[in-house]
Amino acid sequence: MNWALFVVGVVVILFTSMNVLFTMVLPRRPFGIDRLTLVVNRLVLRMVSFISHFARTYEWKDQILSPMGPIALVGQLLLWAGGLTLGFGLLITATHHSFGDGLLQALTSLFTVGAAHRGGVAIPSFDIPCGAIWVVIVALQIAYLPTLYSAFSRRESLVALLESRGGVPAWGPELLMRHQLVGIIDTLPDLYASWEAWAADVAESHTTYPVLLLFRSPEAWYSWVIGQLAVLDAAAIHLAVSPSSASSEARLCLRMGFTLFDRIAVSLGWRVDPDPDPEGPIELTFEEYAQAIDKLVGVGFPVERSAEESWPDFRGWRVNYEAAAYRLADRLTAPPAPWSGPRHHLRGGPVQPRRPPQRHPGERPGRAHAVVGPPKHRPGLSRRPRSSSSNA
Repeated sequence: MNWALFVVGVVVILFTSMNVLFTMVLPRRPFGIDRLTLVVNRLVLRMVSFISHFARTYEWKDQILSPMGPIALVGQLLLWAGGLTLGFGLLITATHHSFGDGLLQALTSLFTVGAAHRGGVAIPSFDIPCGAIWVVIVALQIAYLPTLYSAFSRRESLVALLESRGGVPAWGPELLMRHQLVGIIDTLPDLYASWEAWAADVAESHTTYPVLLLFRSPEAWYSWVIGQLAVLDAAAIHLAVSPSSASSEARLCLRMGFTLFDRIAVSLGWRVDPDPDPEGPIELTFEEYAQAIDKLVGVGFPVERSAEESWPDFRGWRVNYEAAAYRLADRLTAPPAPWSGPRHHLRGGPVQPRRPPQRHPGERPGRAHAVVGPPKHRPGLSRRPRSSSSNA
């Protein structure tokens, strides 16, 4: 008996089993052994992102990126299968088998539940536990998938509803303008309250099961990151320009929103400033902000303060979430919406949301007008998403 190999084999088996339990059973943010699955997720993300670099349009890039989540789940299974094969292979090798025969016997035991073996004399005390542990892992994975897809469905419900409210891709100022144009500003408190609850749910599910970050929205131009950023920008603008009429729900929505981004950033191992300076710099420029405020004034949005007066408050809110949101949007190659930061894997600039036409009975159909001017054509810039024909 080679006790050194035996001990190493036991350690590998325990390490693999604990990683399985912490990943699929323990509902907590990865903090130790379970961070190994984050390595798998990161490798899958880099590999698929590299392949998507050759796509010429954003739609094709999204198609290439869409299977990242399932690929990462398969990668986790392969990681655990490899760990068990190595661990039990070392145990079998310790009993005077060769290393190659030990791995072969462990592999056949793993996938035949110990009913068959090759590579040497059968050792039921190792063969049967090897196959039994793998059966438990597969059973846990089967139960794990409904939990993932339930969280995914809850995440996407509000993202899809945001199309008529904030445009595609979503943009904070556009969300406020649409509510003013159709006279539904009174519904903004309910919107903020819904996104506060949504952010709490996503913060819990996506830090507990980080693989959900790799699951993209069913539509190319939808994105939970961009949707959340748009709602936070809308709430920040509302509080900055109309402090007396903005609802308290906007403040609560902002607080939970940047908590969501911070918790995800921490779970990924990124450095986060828990208390940023309200007067600290942000990447969004004052000129971009002032243009958006001018457009809000142009559609009649109730504004109490000018862009110059409201800019310090808006910047004080945005400094809490801009860095994490930009980095996450870039890492996941989210749709290139305005005010969402650069994309290293995209060749073109931001795509502006389109506003559906405002029509009334008896009027001749008119052409929809862009909220802001379309970007100049650049090689590789994806085509503009098709807008809905409904008024909102």
